Amino acid sequence: MTDIEKEAASQNYTAENITVLEGLEAVRKRPAMYIGDVNIRGLHHLVYEVVDNSIDEALAGYCNKIDVLIHPDNSITVTDNGRGIPTDFHEKEQKSALEVVMTVLHAGGKFDKDSYKVSGGLHGVGVSVVNALSSKLKVTILRNGKIFEQEYAYGKPLYDVKVVGETERTGTIVSFLPDSSIFITSRYDYAILASRLRELAYLNKGITLTIHDEREKDDSGNHLEDVFFSSTGLTDFINYLDANREKLIPEPISMEGERSGIPIEIAMQYNTSFAENIHSYVNNINTHEGGTHLSGFRRALTRTLKSYADKTGMLAKLKFDINGDDFREGLTCIISVKVQEPQFEGQTKTKLGNNEVMGVVDQLASELLSYYLEEHPKEARTIVNKVILAATARHAARKARELVQRKGVLGGAGLPGKLADCSESDPAQCEIYLVEGDSAGGTAKQGRDRKFQAILPLRGKILNVEKAMAYKIFDSEEIKNIFTALGVTIGTEDDSKALNLEKLRYHKIIIMTDADVDGSHIATLILTFFFRYMKELIENGHVYIATPPLYLIKKGNKQEYCWTEEERIRIISEFSGNGKESGVHLQRYKGLGEMNAEQLWSTTMDPQFRTLRQVTIENGTEADRIFSMLMGDDVPPRREFIEKNAKYANIDA
Repeated sequence: MTDIEKEAASQNYTAENITVLEGLEAVRKRPAMYIGDVNIRGLHHLVYEVVDNSIDEALAGYCNKIDVLIHPDNSITVTDNGRGIPTDFHEKEQKSALEVVMTVLHAGGKFDKDSYKVSGGLHGVGVSVVNALSSKLKVTILRNGKIFEQEYAYGKPLYDVKVVGETERTGTIVSFLPDSSIFITSRYDYAILASRLRELAYLNKGITLTIHDEREKDDSGNHLEDVFFSSTGLTDFINYLDANREKLIPEPISMEGERSGIPIEIAMQYNTSFAENIHSYVNNINTHEGGTHLSGFRRALTRTLKSYADKTGMLAKLKFDINGDDFREGLTCIISVKVQEPQFEGQTKTKLGNNEVMGVVDQLASELLSYYLEEHPKEARTIVNKVILAATARHAARKARELVQRKGVLGGAGLPGKLADCSESDPAQCEIYLVEGDSAGGTAKQGRDRKFQAILPLRGKILNVEKAMAYKIFDSEEIKNIFTALGVTIGTEDDSKALNLEKLRYHKIIIMTDADVDGSHIATLILTFFFRYMKELIENGHVYIATPPLYLIKKGNKQEYCWTEEERIRIISEFSGNGKESGVHLQRYKGLGEMNAEQLWSTTMDPQFRTLRQVTIENGTEADRIFSMLMGDDVPPRREFIEKNAKYANIDA
């Protein structure tokens, strides 16, 4: 654009160009700003916002039962037995307080410290955002002996709040149908919602949360339903997460108290694994980026355990120093704090920034952990011995890791020999396929676009990191190849497990395995490795799973690829005209090597036609539990999980 054109354009940019979005229009115009995205995560976030309002009533001491109902049309009803949203007249807004809460952003009792001391959710924008993004919403209030009601369409009231009956109960009932013109997907996932309700039950002991699904029935003819309740809270949470791990101490260590007006709950358990699994929450929000409450706990844990170990002489024969990582290996821990005015930081606003929280968590954890160690000397020695074992293994692992680091910084010469790299140098444009086996790797190398697609064949099943010590992980040839190919390094002076992504060579990392049992196992092994040692890659949206077709169906000169059983049935019916396979040739692709290079490119690698499934972490604690169950030693829960979740599973053992 020339200078003259720029000047003309600037003169045309006047007050008339400024758009003012009234009421909830801003939410409908930019929904992702309020709920994260308009896909699965955002869709489920609508439910969380309504449930969070009910949880806030519970935290205030007025609610102990919350029910979530999924209707056949994928609409949702959330019912609680709280006080009910006020329905009296709001002088400033000149309408019912209920309508204000449902239609005005940043309106609600959460901004009044006398109404709610702490609250989760989006802090006052939640339920109005749900209303804005629903094609229809109905709210029913049970309050002051009466039943009040109001309905909305796309965030706008259809009539004034009215009384429709009488009742002796109190509570709020919100029913809504997400707007299908906004959301990419409209189907609620029962498991995702149930997981969040289970989490809330553990984080808020004494509250009963139920979920009921009216859409489908199980083999017994019953609708899916779960009831979640915990009397001990975080202790139950720890036992749930560590159900498939071998415990080192009989019962979790439980710490609870209040410092400077901040309620703090901590539960922790040591196990025989080598992973650190600390999950932190602020006002029921999972702060997966950590923050001051996590820093306070880590500081207290290291100082208190080291002080005890020094005092008892258990470190006298150790010839090297112990660091913070050693105290957290094999530790599963939940930290939950309730903060009146939380300040969130970080890339996804899930990192607590309140400085005052660090000191109070440190103080409480130090005090109560010291009491525990003095009163349980046997368990204390077991924990310290675990720490010494971790420190010894860390020293062995450091040598292996440094070898990986040295290879990783040598540039092209240090890259794995089996890596077929791409010519593009901009990581944002590059993608790497982690391919099962040399045969499929060879086909992928022939079929790829060499400009931006790299191929790294992996030999057989990579190491199961869930059951391996750190030095064995860094000594694994396949894992070393992944590190060096990606260009990432692990370990800093402050944190030996920190991942450095500055030199990440590919922004898309695609796992491509056979569509059979072995292929699924290999994909799970790779995902376990990423989750335990490269979680930031998943959190930053870099990890994907390729979806090769399951079938090729031919009849005459017609052919179609199928990715699901439903597609197979439909295509056979279309080709044969009678639903039978007569005259139809069906080829089942069990391995990538069964396709030639052109077929693999056109179905699985061509960006124009392929389907990639992005790996996300919807619930960190549930992901932790599932990986420990799938990759651990205990077979029965793994078998039960596969039978329940694998739609077309054929389990041999």
